[in-house]
Amino acid sequence: MRVVVDLSRCQGYAQCAFLAPDAFRMHGEEALMYDPGPDDAQRDRVLRAAAACPVQAILVDKLEGRRESGDVTVAASTP
Repeated sequence: MRVVVDLSRCQGYAQCAFLAPDAFRMHGEEALMYDPGPDDAQRDRVLRAAAACPVQAILVDKLEGRRESGDVTVAASTP
């Protein structure tokens, strides 16, 4: 699975961090840190987090047959 956060939309509401803390977390009040390639065990939580985003800034894509790197991406949201 691949996760992308649209930084032009993210407002830092942190609903994703509450619903899927292993995939999303806030660093300070405005910087969202997220795992762009969470494992499939987190799929349901990540999908709930994407659905709960008030500005629909989270895109989730199922990748067939390969796991993306587990690097964490840091994204600054704008108020």
